[in-house]
Amino acid sequence: MSGGVDSSVAAALLKQQGYEVIGITMNLSCSSGASNRGCCSISAASDAQKVADQLNIRHYILNFKEEFKKQVIDNFVEEYKNGRTPNPCVRCNQFIKFDLLLKKAEELGAEYMATGHYARISQGGEGYKLLKGKDPKKDQSYVLYRMTQKQLAHTLFPLRDLTKEKVRKIAKELKLPVADKEESQEICFVEDDDYGRFLKEKVPEAVRPGPILDRNGKEVGRHEGIAFYTIGQRSGIGAHGRKKYVVDLNVRKNAVIIGDNSDLLKLELTASRVNYLSGRAPAKKLEISAKIRYNSPAAAAELSLLKGGKVKVLFKEPQRAITPGQSVVFYQGDEVLGGGIIEKGGK
Repeated sequence: MSGGVDSSVAAALLKQQGYEVIGITMNLSCSSGASNRGCCSISAASDAQKVADQLNIRHYILNFKEEFKKQVIDNFVEEYKNGRTPNPCVRCNQFIKFDLLLKKAEELGAEYMATGHYARISQGGEGYKLLKGKDPKKDQSYVLYRMTQKQLAHTLFPLRDLTKEKVRKIAKELKLPVADKEESQEICFVEDDDYGRFLKEKVPEAVRPGPILDRNGKEVGRHEGIAFYTIGQRSGIGAHGRKKYVVDLNVRKNAVIIGDNSDLLKLELTASRVNYLSGRAPAKKLEISAKIRYNSPAAAAELSLLKGGKVKVLFKEPQRAITPGQSVVFYQGDEVLGGGIIEKGGK
């Protein structure tokens, strides 16, 4: 229970359905509740406790600060240091929620762990499948692609068929104290959303001034640190007569490379650290749709296997700003087949 409306309604629905419900809030990293938005702030834990009291369920707060720092924050910092753009929510789900938290829930006697994610799980002859949530505006299957068969077997998504509007309505009907609470911020451990400040504190060596280069290697400006830049970015690179964008980051030279919008269009990518929800890699090339970031639409593509467990994704149409460090997630219809971490774009 994050203290938000989604997990609160999920708990309420399960209790209505006859489950014996306990609530768990994770203490991850945030210490203040100033923003009242972080899923690990003091105010979030307090809100979760209020909901648990109203639902008359036991509520636990578990301290995962050390594990969260190791698996999520340190990785976030290291990726930016190396000129990559990570998705910490993916790692949090992989290492904290659906690994560590699920194990702790089982130790408390729980048979299932339920969350407020907008996604679905189905069971058939070939095992468990992860499917998109019914609400296309809130579908969160993208950040769940690293789940395993065992995790799927012990997970419930009570909001699977609901829209956000319906969830708000249920919360108001039940008079839950979080019914009108605003959405949580995407990255809870950067409480003020000031990534520049956060990275300056954590990786000062990655926040060194350096050159902004054009595609020919000519210096056309200066930057304050490559950690402030990501592929496709337009701000912070100065005026150059016409629109220019960040098209690459050269960590060795501490350089930001800029180019035209056309330089951002790529037909293929390579990904590593691939997970297949079935537990098995496909035996042959697959026609899929693929998302290269959470908010991007899925695009038609072909998935093929490479050596070393890597994959190549060849798109039917060029994709804009394929970004190393982000996740590419593979779909067939509503089913999530798996995904991996983008290493580079090509062509």
